[in-house]
Amino acid sequence: MARSELHIKRAYEPAAPGDGFRVLVDRLWPRGVRKDDLKVDLWARDAAPSAALRKWYGHEPERWEGFLERYFAELDSNPEALEPIRAALRKGKVTLVYSARDERHNQAVALKSYLERRR
Repeated sequence: MARSELHIKRAYEPAAPGDGFRVLVDRLWPRGVRKDDLKVDLWARDAAPSAALRKWYGHEPERWEGFLERYFAELDSNPEALEPIRAALRKGKVTLVYSARDERHNQAVALKSYLERRR
């Protein structure tokens, strides 16, 4: 998988033709976004961090390394959750869509890193 095939984008940014296959990687639907407006091809709830991990992390950047370790362990124990994303990547460009405010410390950034490292 070439790095250029996998991108991330906030749910509050408009979809673009160049996004390719769009995957929502949040466990909860983004606040204030109508389902018709988000334009995702797949909602990969099972690839998102568990409710317990989300609560523990609380979007606190100082917990980022611990979040990555725990999230990657969750992904390792549930490889089938990633299969639809990997299948889409085999066909072309994929954009992971997320709703967090922090653009550097969120599950889409983590998942992109995970997928690129474990081709």
